[in-house]
Amino acid sequence: MARMRAVDAAVAILEREGATQAFGVPGAAINPFYSAMKAHGGIRHVLARHVEGASHMAEGYTRARAGNIGVCIGTSGPAGTDMVTGLYSATADSIPILCITGQAPRSRLHKEDFQAVDITAIAKPVTKMAMTVLEPAQVPGAFQQAFHLMRSGRPGPVLIDLPLDVQLSEIEFDPDTYQPLPVYKPAATRAQAEKAMDLLASAQHPVIVAGGGIVNADAADLLVSFAEVTGVPVIPTLMGWGTIPDDHPLMAGMAGLQTAHRHGNATLLESDLVLGIGNRWANRHTGGLETYTKGRRFVHVDIEPTQIGRVFAPDYGIVSDAHAALSLLVEVAHARKGEGRLPDWSGWSAACLERKRTMHRRTHFDDTPVKPQRVYEEMNKAFGRDVRYVSSIGLSQIAAAQFLHVYGPRRWINCGQAGPLGWTAPAALGVVAADPDTPVVALSGDYDFQFLIEELAVGAQFHLPYLHVLVNNAYLGLIRQAQRQFDMDYAVQLSFENINAPETGGYGVDHVRVAEGLGCKAIRVTEPDGIADAFAEARRLMAEHRVPVVVEIVLERITNIAMGTELDNVTEFEPLATTPEDAPTAVGMMT
Repeated sequence: MARMRAVDAAVAILEREGATQAFGVPGAAINPFYSAMKAHGGIRHVLARHVEGASHMAEGYTRARAGNIGVCIGTSGPAGTDMVTGLYSATADSIPILCITGQAPRSRLHKEDFQAVDITAIAKPVTKMAMTVLEPAQVPGAFQQAFHLMRSGRPGPVLIDLPLDVQLSEIEFDPDTYQPLPVYKPAATRAQAEKAMDLLASAQHPVIVAGGGIVNADAADLLVSFAEVTGVPVIPTLMGWGTIPDDHPLMAGMAGLQTAHRHGNATLLESDLVLGIGNRWANRHTGGLETYTKGRRFVHVDIEPTQIGRVFAPDYGIVSDAHAALSLLVEVAHARKGEGRLPDWSGWSAACLERKRTMHRRTHFDDTPVKPQRVYEEMNKAFGRDVRYVSSIGLSQIAAAQFLHVYGPRRWINCGQAGPLGWTAPAALGVVAADPDTPVVALSGDYDFQFLIEELAVGAQFHLPYLHVLVNNAYLGLIRQAQRQFDMDYAVQLSFENINAPETGGYGVDHVRVAEGLGCKAIRVTEPDGIADAFAEARRLMAEHRVPVVVEIVLERITNIAMGTELDNVTEFEPLATTPEDAPTAVGMMT
């Protein structure tokens, strides 16, 4: 047996488990781990500017490709607490990332040592496992268990905390004989698939709700095959967007309160049975449950047993990995079709397609300042089918979900449940690190952009080029909307007169100068006709300099709102004349 430091064993295991990329910030308590990475040389490292940013980079890295596990690393104390937001975001969206933190020596853990915090206790609620390794010989087992847990069942993050003296201790370990633990994923049975098909066959207007579990299981092709053999329309969730291309005739649109389409809501409310696969019935998708569930039956397939019945009781539940379940469902559907036992839903799917054709909203506006709808129209024109969109939260994300077009899995990368501001830029950098050959377009409002703006320097330093569309209204629109119920407009004033940059028009921060000061390129657009040219110039600058390029588009805003009476033009989207007057705009919240 070979004797080596515990950190050398840990890095050897990372390499054996397939980890090739880490994001982090070195520091005193984690430097032994960094020395092992340097000695082994098999793991690339990107130096973040903020440790929370490193955790979001790891998320983006994982989300970009099937099988990826992003690794984020920090020292003791605040490094770990900073990464908790990334762990929360990852666990909320079922994303496996490995967070490694340094820690004070074991003898000082109870003595309030400098930057010594019980990070395990803090991180446990937002991880599948959080462990401070107190015995050096446990290090290999801790890392082996971490990868097993991250990949098994519902994926999620793990934190391993390594005291300084544990890292430096020598242990017996043979990396040549190391083997990853088998991954456990529950699988549907043939009988369960037959039962689900029986329920589906009993419906006149069935729909499939496709969740992020299908993306995690790399099962989008199976979903499309199942939809095509049955002829059943598909309503993806925000996390499942792209599992069926937007231009597929069976893509019925998204449903929900915000990130939704009018035709998707209308189709959902016309349905009589919903087959949910790999979804959580999240409240932004369902809206009011009474309206969402009334008059329809539900079959729910999910990899996590406790997810079945968590939000409401389905008529039938199946605990299964989405890939395994869809494989069986496709097999059963083909068999029944060959036997003439599959209903003909062509009339229903044609009606859904007609709703999709007619219930569009107007996007072409020539107003100055620019209306947000025009931005997304130009994005759809400028970027191809293979582009990866990365976005976090806010009016920009809501409008993107309503107006952008997505054509494949992992082409829409979004923090769905947690929605931390600042997520977009570091996540986009992680996506580029995972797949530098696919174009990446990030989308932020000005406040999201400002939260972790320093991470742009990472893209410049490590040549991680992407295009960042910054829609700037200096407005905090979502927060202002929420404040209306309290009849106030308080502490939400982002704009100010920038004496060094009067061209910002009182919008405050000069994002162009800040981005360029961080080593990137930036373009400001104030006219709708300039958007397309700016995108073309941004692509040229990316190719020439291999750095992130920010395209800031100055949007309209309303500075004097009569609270409760005047609508905010930032979020009001005018429907086409062909839209039925009574078309529902939100499931569970009709307007």
